[in-house]
Amino acid sequence: MTDTLTIAGREFGSRLITGTGKYETFDVMRDAVIESGCEMVTVAVRRIDLDARGGGEDITDFLPDDVLLLPNTAGCETADEAVRVARLARAGGLPDWVKLEVIPDPRYLLPDAVETLRAAETLVADGFTVLPYMLPDPVLAKRLEEVGCATVMPLAAPIGTGRGLKLRDTIGIMIEQAGVPVVVDAGLGSPSHAAEAMELGADAVLVNTAIARADDPVAMAGAFRQAVEAGRTAHLAGIMDEGVTAAPSSPVAGLVTQP
Repeated sequence: MTDTLTIAGREFGSRLITGTGKYETFDVMRDAVIESGCEMVTVAVRRIDLDARGGGEDITDFLPDDVLLLPNTAGCETADEAVRVARLARAGGLPDWVKLEVIPDPRYLLPDAVETLRAAETLVADGFTVLPYMLPDPVLAKRLEEVGCATVMPLAAPIGTGRGLKLRDTIGIMIEQAGVPVVVDAGLGSPSHAAEAMELGADAVLVNTAIARADDPVAMAGAFRQAVEAGRTAHLAGIMDEGVTAAPSSPVAGLVTQP
C-alpha cells in the first residue's frame, strides 16, 4: 500500500487489524498475524497474564515485536468495569491504547451506546487512546469523536456471525461524516466482505473469527490482507456509478450494418 492509516498521530502501513481469539494454538495465531501483514492486534485484557508476560507462557509472547498490542475490554458490561479494566492493563505495563467494549447483551453481543460513551469520556480524560466498538449510529459516532476518541469502530453484523456488511447504509453515513478513521469491526466472514467495506470508504477493518476459524487460518489471513489492499485501491481509483440500463462497452458509431 502506498498510503498510510493514521490513528492518534501514529502511522500504519496495513489497514487490516486482527484479533487473537478462537485460534487452536498460539503458534497458529502468530503465523496468521504475520501472514496478515497487520501492524495492530487486539487482545482481551482478561486473557493476558500480566505476571507471566515475557516468560514465553502468555498469549502476548507469541505476537511479533513490531505489532502494536491493542488491549480490549471484552467481557465488561458497564462503563465502570471497562474503565477499571483499562486502568489495570495500563498499570500492568500494557499500552494506553484501548479498544473499548461495553457489552451487556449476552445473546447478540451488541454494545451499550450510553455506557460506551460514558466510559470513553472517562478514559480519554485519563490519557488513553480510545478506539470504541459501537453500533453503526452516525449520531453516536459524532458524540464519540467529540469527546476525543481516536476512531469509531462500527460492527458490520453481530460478532462472530460472518454475515458481512449487513449495516452498510448507516456505516456509509458514518464514513461520510466522520472526522476520525472508521474501522469496520465484527461480522465480516470472508475476504470479499472486507473488500466491500474498504470499497465503501472504511479506513480499516478488524477481523478475528473469519481468520481463526478457517480451515487454514494462515492462508485466510493472507487472503484478507490482499482483499483489504484491493478494496482500498479500488476506493482510491474511483468505482464507477451503477446504472439502470445496459450500456455497450464498445462504440456503436461507424458500425457497419446490412442495408
